Amino acid sequence: MTGPMTGPNTGPEAAPFAPLAGSRLRLRCPEPGDAAALSALVTPSVSRWMASWPCPFTQALAESRIAAARSAGLERRGLRCLVEAGGTIAGWIEVERDRDDPAVGALGYWIGEAHQGRGYAREAAALLVPAAFAFLDLAVIEAGAQPENLGSFAVMRALGMRPAGERMVFAAARGREERCVFHALERPPAPASGTA
Repeated sequence: MTGPMTGPNTGPEAAPFAPLAGSRLRLRCPEPGDAAALSALVTPSVSRWMASWPCPFTQALAESRIAAARSAGLERRGLRCLVEAGGTIAGWIEVERDRDDPAVGALGYWIGEAHQGRGYAREAAALLVPAAFAFLDLAVIEAGAQPENLGSFAVMRALGMRPAGERMVFAAARGREERCVFHALERPPAPASGTA
């Protein structure tokens, strides 16, 4: 498995972190040429669960999101990745550092309609969360979803996240406050070093 700890690539357009590869999926930093494919994946049924992914999600919005993702990676504020399955963009996953508490990260993810029901969100989260703890030096990663989003809670539980309360979240995609239920995962302790 490769990961972001291998360091950034070089060159002016190089990705700020190396891809993560699992058995079926590859997580990588988005590139400007991915905007059209990313835009096409954000349908009403995807957007309804996401606070900041409106529909329609225009190519211009995708280009802006991609530029922000690359900047966040370079500045170690976040790991924002495309989810690829078989070389095709299937979704998005990210861990973003909290502005008020830099030891806390927020996990967000979505999978395009045509790729749902295959366990991709669960697999992508299992790849990204350990890398995000290391790359961003986080103590806690949390995730939240509307109470009706049962699929998202299944992903959180599979990661070992525990309930962490409810709070209102402003959903810019819909211009309103929405109640979300949160789960959190503390950084696992470092393995004990062997002594001779």
